[in-house]
Amino acid sequence: MNVLAIDLGTSSTVAVLSAFGRGPRVIEVDGSVTMSSAVFAGEDGTLVVGQDAERRARLDPARFEPNPKRRIDDATLLLGDTVVEVTDALAAVLRRVAEEAHRQLAGQPLDHVRLSHPARWGATRQQLLRQAAVKAGLGPSPVLIPEPVAAAAHYASLGRTLPPGSTLAVYDLGAGTFDCAVVGVTERGFTVLADNGLPDLGSLDIDQALLEHVGRQVSHTDPAQWQRMLRPQSLADRRIRRALLQDVREAKETLSRHAHTEVPMPEPFDDVLVTRAELEALVRPNLLRSAEMLAATIRDAGRTPQQLTGVYLVGGPSRMPLVAALLAEQLGVLPTTQDQPETAVAFGLHHVPAAPPPTPPAIPAIDGRTVPAMAPATPPVAWQPPPPKPKGVRKPLLIGAGVGVLVAALVITLLAVTRGGSGDPAAAGTTGNAALPSTQQVSAGCSTGGEPDSDGFTSCLRRLAGAVPDVGTCERGGAGVPIQQAGAENVVTCTLPSDSTTSGRSVVYYEGMSFDALKPGIQSQLGTSDSALEGRWSGDGLSGDYLAGTTTGMGIMLFGTDDAEICGLLVWIDFGTDGPTPQDMVDYFEQSLKPGA
Repeated sequence: MNVLAIDLGTSSTVAVLSAFGRGPRVIEVDGSVTMSSAVFAGEDGTLVVGQDAERRARLDPARFEPNPKRRIDDATLLLGDTVVEVTDALAAVLRRVAEEAHRQLAGQPLDHVRLSHPARWGATRQQLLRQAAVKAGLGPSPVLIPEPVAAAAHYASLGRTLPPGSTLAVYDLGAGTFDCAVVGVTERGFTVLADNGLPDLGSLDIDQALLEHVGRQVSHTDPAQWQRMLRPQSLADRRIRRALLQDVREAKETLSRHAHTEVPMPEPFDDVLVTRAELEALVRPNLLRSAEMLAATIRDAGRTPQQLTGVYLVGGPSRMPLVAALLAEQLGVLPTTQDQPETAVAFGLHHVPAAPPPTPPAIPAIDGRTVPAMAPATPPVAWQPPPPKPKGVRKPLLIGAGVGVLVAALVITLLAVTRGGSGDPAAAGTTGNAALPSTQQVSAGCSTGGEPDSDGFTSCLRRLAGAVPDVGTCERGGAGVPIQQAGAENVVTCTLPSDSTTSGRSVVYYEGMSFDALKPGIQSQLGTSDSALEGRWSGDGLSGDYLAGTTTGMGIMLFGTDDAEICGLLVWIDFGTDGPTPQDMVDYFEQSLKPGA
């Protein structure tokens, strides 16, 4: 069966095709897994989309619409002197994807077409989307599925358990809007219990904030030229502005992986160095609004964050480390993401069967209170656990930047639990333990305090780390979280080499926080798991306790010393198998991490 799934986004569109009996794969358009949703109207009325539309926009921006989905409520668009129906603009984007799908099918027909839409879209908007799909040649009856339902199906396809009665929160940060929802699972399928959103928050707004920040650094050099870049008056001005916007966008994406980068600037301006801390300061208020809205939506669904099966991040901008950190701080639970969050909805559409059953009954709340299921934009769709993957086929990965995001979120979560929810950075590291003096004696002559070396280690903390700095990549800070926010006198994060393409490991070393101080935070993440392991370790004259267990999608192990407030936190993620067990982590610690190993 040949199935085409399309996630039509505000700024970009993702399509996934399943054909010839093979699993779903992304359709690349213009050499990318995401295709620009932009539309350009030629003088002859021809509509051009994607990169071709953006290139033509340099010549005549009045004929260009970068975000036609945002105009869904407008009957028509005026592009230059051409009047274009909104459905025709959307159809042009869908048609470009369909053309590439038909090319790959080599003459075979499409059996099913599935389109995603925001959960808050009503019948009128859904009908406009259907009309656009029909105009694009996608058949008379494409199946429309709410975006959070598709995201939940994708979450389940990664091997997570979503039994009937469970709930999942979906945080969807796109290009033009932010949407969030709580999705419930019944015997018959998924249903949206509560949803909300912000129309003024997305990657476009983040880009604009960074552009304004750059302007404040350089505009004094030539204010008139800067204004011409903001409001182009000539072809040269438009080309300069387009190049600058692209460089700003790429700088934002780079800061999700690195602590700083430079934005190339046209003459007469000097290049501008920007840091992740600066970008996070710019966008923190708006991202905090989104985290608070998700918390309110969870309450609207009659749940608490701890009652959820998980919090799933989708949409390209959600890979910013600050997003996961704020959610962990706001909710007290770790969110989950994947390596390419912008493709999650499109892949998830393939795991939602096309035929909707009757409306499912209300879902009993965990606290015994019945919460009526909110009527989603389309009827709830049936869901079944995905079939076992063929041997040799990898699951979507949570590696690379995704490991760093989860480690940063875990640092924030542990800090919140350690503080007792005070939210005061000044209180970090003082719950149950006073701050260390400049020097504290530890077994076998190790003493805390002192100046850190180039990797961030003091002599005592390096002794706990053993050989890890020699084989891993270490940097000062809690996976991007500033030391003063991580709740310790000194924090070093080491990324470890992986022996698998589906796994990632990191260790966070703390100086100024003890095993006992961090243990409640670890226990809060492990929940009531009976498989957690506790024990003793010793090596290189040091000794202490450890606690190892598993939570959604990852393994966590905390180890500390008896005589000083120094400890380490191992985070291990592996979606190529069933994931690490507590015993796997203990064995890995004994063989590779323990001092003297």
